[in-house]
Amino acid sequence: MISKNYFKNAGLGDILDKVLAEERLSIEDGLTLFNCPDLNALGALASIRRRQLHGSKTFYVINRHINYTNICVNGCLFCAYARKPEEDGSFKLSKEDILKKLEEAPIPPREVHVVGGCHHNIPLSFFEETFAEIKKILPQTVIKSFTAVEIDHLASTESISTIEVLKRLKTAGSEMLTGGGAEIFNPEVRAKICPEKLPGKEWLRIHGEAHELGFTSNCTMLYGHVESYADRVDHLDQLRRQQDISGGFNCLIPLPFLTENSRLKVDNPLTGVDELRNIAVSRLMLDNIPHIKAYWVMLGVKQAQTALHFGADDFDGTVVEEKIGHMAGAKSEQGLTRTELEEMIVGCGFTPVERDAAFYEV
Repeated sequence: MISKNYFKNAGLGDILDKVLAEERLSIEDGLTLFNCPDLNALGALASIRRRQLHGSKTFYVINRHINYTNICVNGCLFCAYARKPEEDGSFKLSKEDILKKLEEAPIPPREVHVVGGCHHNIPLSFFEETFAEIKKILPQTVIKSFTAVEIDHLASTESISTIEVLKRLKTAGSEMLTGGGAEIFNPEVRAKICPEKLPGKEWLRIHGEAHELGFTSNCTMLYGHVESYADRVDHLDQLRRQQDISGGFNCLIPLPFLTENSRLKVDNPLTGVDELRNIAVSRLMLDNIPHIKAYWVMLGVKQAQTALHFGADDFDGTVVEEKIGHMAGAKSEQGLTRTELEEMIVGCGFTPVERDAAFYEV
């Protein structure tokens, strides 16, 4: 057991008291954590909170990602995935393509994660029909579909409200929203990196609507570009305030900005230290969002393993095929097996627990 003096000497004594009492940390506490020079103390503090919530359990899921198109009307400066319709490398999957990918999955997934670009002419009916077919062939599989950005785009192209889009998707079989598109909520940051994307307050509103309809969802934070520590803390605070209201967030996925192939150039690219710091602070600030994901696709497997000692408790899943992170320069494998996931979790001292899409143990 690490002594209280250790945390006190690192400037974290008061925050330790709050963590032990399971009290909410303040904005000022968040900034203190980000500026703490002692990474080991920060990780130890996040581990205390992680073990309060989950003990040694580390979760994973048998899942399958489907990236249905990279054709996108938004021109996000950071994105290495999006293409224009006639640009080299652009693609759009048909319903048959999607169903074939699912039928070819090594084992039936518990969760299908469906995301893509904001395509200019894919109608909502395409997804309704596709999801209905997925539920026919995989009735026990949970469909986790779309970012709030895609929901907003579908509402615009169909000239209906976002809540109507959500209702129709729910009828078709979707049960969860993905967490992408949050980036950083600060409007000044969004104006620099994704000026055509919906505002942060709209992202939060759409997730709130989804939660009211019975959807659960994940949430994200893209960090390591032009944002400040204050922007990160504000982002986390807005997420937990939305969670206070609607209560449907299962998990935060901290997403490191990958610079390869991006038009957005940064002076000081992320280090591994900053990745671990961000995961630890996220765990400590988000007292009401139960899970923090070590997303091995973006972090790499070894860094994701290390993140389990810095507050993360979820290792994502088998994935099978992922394009968004890999087109941005991710060097990780396209997919992992159940055995590989469990060995990686055990190898760093934790207990692997297979879960379903809603984080129930299976």
